[in-house]
Amino acid sequence: MKKRTIKYTNEPIGDVQIIKDFLPSPDELVLREETVKVTLALTKTSVEFFKVAAKKRHTQYQKMIRSLLEQYAEHYS
Repeated sequence: MKKRTIKYTNEPIGDVQIIKDFLPSPDELVLREETVKVTLALTKTSVEFFKVAAKKRHTQYQKMIRSLLEQYAEHYS
């Protein structure tokens, strides 16, 4: 693969518009919900399913299971 060389110049960039910061702070991005640790026995098949699905989506399988349970509970609440 050929490495591209970027050449920087010190030229005017034209009209610049300053945009108000609209992004949330890092503290606002971290949603901390109260959690409870439980021991749960799952089938090997279901855990393997979530591990494969999580790997494809670059996430954690425990997070996917937790999300599924939260959605189920919310739906039937």
